[in-house]
Amino acid sequence: MTQNATAYLAHNAYRSAAVAVPPLKAVVMLYDGAITLLQKALDAHEAKRFEEGHTYLTRATAILRGLSHHLDVTRGGAMADRLFRTYNALIMACLRSYGRPHARENFRRIIASLTELRDAWKFVEATAGKAGKAKTLDKTLESAAGR
Repeated sequence: MTQNATAYLAHNAYRSAAVAVPPLKAVVMLYDGAITLLQKALDAHEAKRFEEGHTYLTRATAILRGLSHHLDVTRGGAMADRLFRTYNALIMACLRSYGRPHARENFRRIIASLTELRDAWKFVEATAGKAGKAKTLDKTLESAAGR
């Protein structure tokens, strides 16, 4: 698969997830997908199914690429820039680690990093959900009080 085709698939995967579920939930789901695919790539590599492992690795990095290309730097500022650099560093670490003698340790660190990011986004999702429910409750109480 060419680089452009992979980028196209990553873009479509992100757009499909963003339309089907709320954006924060989509981000968490994409992290989960990347983590699962990296684990499968590592398992396939250790079982000497290199082509299968490479396919999983390509799909995982496509997700990370999709996440990095959908950052809004104008709204996210320094945080969006930092996430962009983090995603790209993780992609490069994945590509450099696969097939190397210490792939297991490297992939464990990459997966741990992605898990930490996923958990942070889960927290943001939960916090935003509570804030949204509180606003809805406030509006409901205001309209019930006749304000």
